[in-house]
Amino acid sequence: MIQNPKRYTITAALPYTNGPIHIGHLAGVYVPADIYARFLRQQNKDVAFICGSDEHGVAISMKAKKEGITPQQVIDKYNKIIKDSFQEFGISFDNYSRTSAKIHHDTASDFFRKLYDEGKFIEEVTEQLYDAEANQFLADRFVTGTCPKCGNEDAYGDQCEKCGSSLNATDLINPKSTITGTTPVLKETKHWFLPLDQYDTFLREWILEGHKNDWKPNVYGQVKSWLDDGLKPRAVTRDLDWGIDVPVEGAEGKKLYVWFDAPIGYISSTKEWAAREGKDWQPYWKDQDTKLVHFIGKDNIVFHCVIFPAMLKAEGNYILPDNVPANEFLNLEGNKLSTSKNWAVWLNEYLVDFPEKQDVLRYVLTANAPETKDNDFTWKDFQARNNNELVAIFGNFINRVVVLTNKYYNGVIPAPNALSEVDKQTLAELKAYPAVIESSIERYRFREALGELMNVARLGNKYLADEEPWKLIKTDEERVKTQMYVALQIAAALSTLAEPFLPFSAAKLKNMLNIAEPIAWNKVAETSDLIPAGHQIGQAELLFAKIEDEEIQKQIDKLEATKVANAAEAKTVEPQKETTQFEDFAKIDLRVGTIIEAEKMPKANKLLVLKVDTGIDVRTIVSGIAEHFTPEELIGKQVTVLVNLAPRKLRGVESEGMLLLTETKEGKLVFVNPDEAGVYNGATIG
Repeated sequence: MIQNPKRYTITAALPYTNGPIHIGHLAGVYVPADIYARFLRQQNKDVAFICGSDEHGVAISMKAKKEGITPQQVIDKYNKIIKDSFQEFGISFDNYSRTSAKIHHDTASDFFRKLYDEGKFIEEVTEQLYDAEANQFLADRFVTGTCPKCGNEDAYGDQCEKCGSSLNATDLINPKSTITGTTPVLKETKHWFLPLDQYDTFLREWILEGHKNDWKPNVYGQVKSWLDDGLKPRAVTRDLDWGIDVPVEGAEGKKLYVWFDAPIGYISSTKEWAAREGKDWQPYWKDQDTKLVHFIGKDNIVFHCVIFPAMLKAEGNYILPDNVPANEFLNLEGNKLSTSKNWAVWLNEYLVDFPEKQDVLRYVLTANAPETKDNDFTWKDFQARNNNELVAIFGNFINRVVVLTNKYYNGVIPAPNALSEVDKQTLAELKAYPAVIESSIERYRFREALGELMNVARLGNKYLADEEPWKLIKTDEERVKTQMYVALQIAAALSTLAEPFLPFSAAKLKNMLNIAEPIAWNKVAETSDLIPAGHQIGQAELLFAKIEDEEIQKQIDKLEATKVANAAEAKTVEPQKETTQFEDFAKIDLRVGTIIEAEKMPKANKLLVLKVDTGIDVRTIVSGIAEHFTPEELIGKQVTVLVNLAPRKLRGVESEGMLLLTETKEGKLVFVNPDEAGVYNGATIG
């Protein structure tokens, strides 16, 4: 762990440009990374906060095939959506690049070539899965099958999303091509491999001994598991038609594997930023006094803690990450987030539905951050945290302070009189908070840090509630001056302490308090005179607005519609049954009937007992449709009845026939009816 670094290089996982950003990405990576970067800038640290779009790999090709467009069109479309969303949401990258940029192609090619020239790769001819119908090798997500470790039948060729195991496509049991659905064959092909096993000793010393006490348990544990299982050479090239060409002879038609080229994107993005700003990029990646921190989700731990460090070690000139504070996963309304099933809250849509509420989402995702375990996002919790915490605690305190200052003193901060013990104690508590929040942030405990920020607002609310200046103003105006002065110091402190977490609200608060130059973080801890007597503040505005039930219900309804659509899409048409002879079909007697009585069968949730007039008789039919229809709505309904079905007892009641129903794509049962006016009971169908 580097003490007192000269500079910080902060990276946030490069998002795939095959879809927009959702709340899982934000909670796992981008919000905590932004809090950390903003906090360091407040300390006047030298910071490079780096990210960019990951625009190579199988995911892009698959999206292009699905949408019927080219990979270039896919990355251009989603790069714009992602970049614009990040900017509007307030993620303060110093540079957001693209791995399709020339500077990245050159950087990744040069990196590969150096390792190649120095003999750091192994060249091997191996058997890989090949789709003969599509005439191509199947890398990564072009193949699915059964995970050999947990039995998940929907594992991908690079990873099982159920157990988190990293896989090779050839590991899968019963593999299938996602392109044609056929079973692939094995075919020989030549590739280059990074011999990870040769870096085992280095990784054990660096991680298991060097970072046992300062890396998060989930990160350390996953890395240890990988090392204990034994590292194996890993391919750095692939047979693909999209990506960076392998820059050596004899590698025609081969591309750099995306896991190799993507993390180099951090370096190329830093180069791009440095060139624009007139800086030297190298100290941010090669100076031992630089602290490198990777913010990622747990599915990227192995790449950033084992494979990328091995690459950097092999190259020989780069620093290694000081920390990789990976988060767990965020679920949505009790179910795992899924981009393919549209089970997500997309950032670009959120920004439309909740304009000027960026900080509400930042707050909720931080307060509920999956730092040590998977957590769940629900819209009801989102509403409750906004209304009961941001509005009722933070916003309420600020509103009271600003309103009362304008009411009593026309917005001019009063000069305090002698401080009481309560005043001194309150200001002493205020001075302690910067160090407490700072300690939590530096240990990557952002949820804890946010809780301490809210305690500052609670401190202000308690002070006002206990002191009651709105009552005392009638009897002791001089005492109220001191009370309002103290309360305003807390408000001023909040404008600084909130900035990493709630940047839009902090800016709004500074405007209300008419603070032109931001108050330094350390000043909050050093002085009680953050905003002086005689200073003119502005008028009160609502810092946070209440979110109504109707807004939340709209979002819940949207998710319910997604559930219905997914259920409909999952429905498959049953294949045709074996051929039957006309003589067999002619035995079936279908008649039009009318339901004349209907009641629920006792102690049976699904069964209804019906009396049906079939035209030839009135008979009893037991049908399992009670979850779809009430008895009352069935009486008088014309139905199609199979009348010559052999009787069968159900729960002691003899059923003499069967009603014909089918199911909609949404899973709703509907009757198969003659649908013609004037059709009489007993009319035959056939």
